[in-house]
Parts: sequence; C-alpha cells; structure tokens
Amino acid sequence: MSLEDDGRFSIDKKTPFLKYLDCFLRISAVPLSVATIWLTATNQQDNTYYGKIEFQNFLGLKYMVWISGICATYAFASAACTLLKSLVAKAWLFFIPDQIIAYLMVTSGAAVLEILYLAYKGDLGVTWSEACTSYGRFCSKVKLALILHFLALCCFLTLAVISGYRAFSIYEPPSVSSKEAEEDRA
Repeated sequence: MSLEDDGRFSIDKKTPFLKYLDCFLRISAVPLSVATIWLTATNQQDNTYYGKIEFQNFLGLKYMVWISGICATYAFASAACTLLKSLVAKAWLFFIPDQIIAYLMVTSGAAVLEILYLAYKGDLGVTWSEACTSYGRFCSKVKLALILHFLALCCFLTLAVISGYRAFSIYEPPSVSSKEAEEDRA
C-alpha cells in the first residue's frame, strides 16, 4: 500500500484502496445480514408455564428481519455493481441508498434493543416482569442477532462515509475572496 501523488492510498498504481474496502464491506454485510435473518426467524422457545414465544410475536423483530433482508439484497447488488466501472463512476447512485440503508438499520436495531431491554429488565411501572429468566435461550439468540446486525450496521456506516467522500470529492471547495477572509479575521 502506498500513498499516491494525489493523496489517495492504493494497493498498486491502478486500483485504489477505497474500492477494495468498499467491495469488502459490501460483501461482508451480506453474510452478517443473512445470519441475522436466520437467527431471528428460527428463534423460538417453549415454556411449560408461559407458553411458546417466537419472533413473530414481536413487531420489532419482524422489522429487523425485513431490514436485514433489504440490506443483504442491496449489499449483494451493489457489490456486483462495483465490478462494473460505468456504475461506480456514478457516486450519487451509491451515496443515497447507503445513507438510507444505514438509517433503516439504526432504527431496526434500536427497536430490537428496546425489546431486549424490556425482556431483561422489565418495567415495573406498567407491571411488566422481565422475561429472560423464563426464555433464556430466546433472549440469547436475539442478543446474538442484534450483535450481528450491529456489525452489518458498522459496515454500512463506513460505506456511507466512503460513498459520501466519493460523491462530494468531485466538487471544488468554495473559494473565499480575500476581502471576505480579511473580514472574518477581524
């Protein structure tokens, strides 16, 4: 890896480092999202005293499964598109969807985090008792799915920064006239 004359890092003279990182993060988000879906969708536990619990009982878990599916599909499609030079040149094509996916992943993760918090702590003010002592395996799988979802979110937050850099680096910074610069200093 070396520093190019124009300030970019590259592995060799022809391939920029950001392209490799971008492709790696997009490909990494796919198995993380698929594992999140699988762990969540197959999660169920039966308790002789309280009955059966499964992911379909919780709207937040269903939301996370849908968002993870959208994330995996988009990450796979966008990783394939990075191989096509004509689409990679369109920086705005990746910038806006990367931002949207990252925000959707934050909201679905927050919904599941709230479910987990209530499952572990309960809410005595509204007489909800904690449920993870009765459904420990279910809670553990949801926690693991949330960790995988968070790792996929980290991939997309980094991708959002990279695509933002690519989208806005094509523009020149605004020029400040010498008169405005003198006024700002005073």
